[in-house]
Amino acid sequence: MSELHTPHAGDDHAPDDDVVALLKRQHGDIRNLFDEVEACTGAERQDAFRRLVRLLAVHETAEQEVVHPYARRAFPGGEQVVEDRLAEEKTAKETLAEMDEMDTEDPTFMPRLVKLRTDVQEHARAEERYEFTHIYRNADAKTLAAMAKAVKAAEAMAPTRPHPGVQSAAANVALGPVAALMDRTKDAVRRAMGEGR
Repeated sequence: MSELHTPHAGDDHAPDDDVVALLKRQHGDIRNLFDEVEACTGAERQDAFRRLVRLLAVHETAEQEVVHPYARRAFPGGEQVVEDRLAEEKTAKETLAEMDEMDTEDPTFMPRLVKLRTDVQEHARAEERYEFTHIYRNADAKTLAAMAKAVKAAEAMAPTRPHPGVQSAAANVALGPVAALMDRTKDAVRRAMGEGR
């Protein structure tokens, strides 16, 4: 096992009572995992890439279940902001799906990883600027905490693989193998959101 250990949101045992702070920490975790994939070779690179795929899937599932629905209704223009983020997510998912079947030692892997990293980082910056900023302006502390709790619930249940071409959690459910996981994710999120109200 590699001596590199990429920390994840929650490793610091912070209270996670602010969904925006939690998601920004996950953005940092994702950047760290990209660094780890780039720095490793062989089986260590494959392991780091598997962890990156899972973290990206968890993060996007949580956003689709918790953040995007809130943003759609919470501020003027929220619907378009979410649609723009979903289009970005679709591009990244398609690249990730192509790479998921590749050997990480394939000569085309690293150039694709660089493209994926660029897409993911641009998406994260857009989320932070256009979506998270508005959430901070519109959500009170109780709402931020309830959404953070739901994101943590989604993290525990999220699938390990994203599905290309699918921008909505509802559509993800129809895809088969992850249907049970997605159903449990949605149930966990709904329970967490219900308890936070």
